[in-house]
Amino acid sequence: MLQKILPVFLLCSMLFVLAACSGGDQAARKLKIGDPAPDFSGTGLSGQPVSLAAYQGQPVILRFWSTDCKFCRADTPIFNRYFEKYKESGLRVIYVNRHSDEATVRRFVDDLAIGFPVLIDKDGAISTRYNIKVEPQTIIISPDHRILAAILGGVSEAELKNLLGGYFNKNTEKR
Repeated sequence: MLQKILPVFLLCSMLFVLAACSGGDQAARKLKIGDPAPDFSGTGLSGQPVSLAAYQGQPVILRFWSTDCKFCRADTPIFNRYFEKYKESGLRVIYVNRHSDEATVRRFVDDLAIGFPVLIDKDGAISTRYNIKVEPQTIIISPDHRILAAILGGVSEAELKNLLGGYFNKNTEKR
């Protein structure tokens, strides 16, 4: 009996050790508030190159979203207004979609009149760098490109103002 159980026990023990080791690697990749924001680049729907490095010194809202997400449709006008209000003060917004085809993304962008870069993360590379598992998720990045916050779900203008308001000169606000 022991001869039958011992190989199974050893195999299970080895699998447990391997799983524990790979879990440690995954945990090491998780981002925390204050960590440097991972750089990325891509081509926006407009054909223009987009990279986080190009926005050094500027606060960035990085939004991972889906076309079939009710929160995304509901709060995109908030991102549009906030971007319009503060783009002259340096605010940058980047939308990243990883699940929809280009035609579907373009319809969403047109329907909601999005005026900032939209990337399609076909291979999931950007989402992986930010450890995104579920959309919508919004990453708020400081001008020195450190992670200020990660918000899962819908976002309000009050949240954006609370997180980013200190970076904008009150005299430059549009009313």
